[in-house]
Amino acid sequence: QVELVESAGGLVQAGGSLRLSCAASESIFSFNAMGWYRQAPGKQRELVLILTSNGRTNYADAVKGRFAISRDSAKNTVYLQMNSLKPEDTAVYYCKAVRPGGMEYWGKGTLVTVSS
Repeated sequence: QVELVESAGGLVQAGGSLRLSCAASESIFSFNAMGWYRQAPGKQRELVLILTSNGRTNYADAVKGRFAISRDSAKNTVYLQMNSLKPEDTAVYYCKAVRPGGMEYWGKGTLVTVSS
C-alpha cells in the first residue's frame, strides 16, 4: 500500500509564501503523475497542479504564476511552492499519485489558512 505523507500546512498572511511537501513510500517514478488538489470549506475538491512523468505540468487557472511543483527523486518527494497567497487559497491540500494503470493514492491532507 502506497503512503503519501504531506507536511504540515499552517496559517499565512495574504501575500505570503508556503511550501508543502509530499513524501511517498516508494519511488516517485513508479507513478505517471503526482500532484496536488485542494478542498475549500463547502466546495468540491479541485486540481491545483499535477506533474506528469513526461515533465508536463497542468495548472488550475487560479494558481498560474503563483504556485509551482517540483520533485526530489532521491527523497521520493514532491513539493508545492505557493507564493502570493490569497485568502481564497484557504483549503485542505491533498497530495495525489497515479500509477500507469490508473490506480490513485491520496494523502490525508493538510490545512492551509490564508488570513487577509
